[in-house]
Amino acid sequence: MALALIEAKTAAEAGEVPVGAVIVESQTGKVLVRSHNRVERDNDPTAHAEVLAIRTLGKQLGSARLGNCDLYVTLEPCPMCATAISFARIRRVYYGAYDPKGGGVEHGPRIYEHNTCHHHPEVYGGLSEEACAALLKSFFQERR
Repeated sequence: MALALIEAKTAAEAGEVPVGAVIVESQTGKVLVRSHNRVERDNDPTAHAEVLAIRTLGKQLGSARLGNCDLYVTLEPCPMCATAISFARIRRVYYGAYDPKGGGVEHGPRIYEHNTCHHHPEVYGGLSEEACAALLKSFFQERR
């Protein structure tokens, strides 16, 4: 999660919502890819940290299936990202801050609880929650 927080800080410095993601190989913990939000930079509403990390790793591995991978992200994935995580078959998702307004895992539509969800990753929320939430709170306070 420490690496995901570094990515989130990079996003904040660029004026992006501070969300960072890291995908690691499940067995070894080797970092495979790091990313952060680039919505504003890329003028792309789908350029969330999780989606960018999944796209990059899929291209590197030559596979859309990332079943031997775990994802660390600083904010509860939104419904779009939760669905992408499911389609990529990511094994585990670890996230920091909860997102009652925009989350799609433990809040909102709860994507993985639907019978139509093809893959249900193991989910662990609240990792480094205080640090992740503080970064988001600070970012939005500065913009108000």
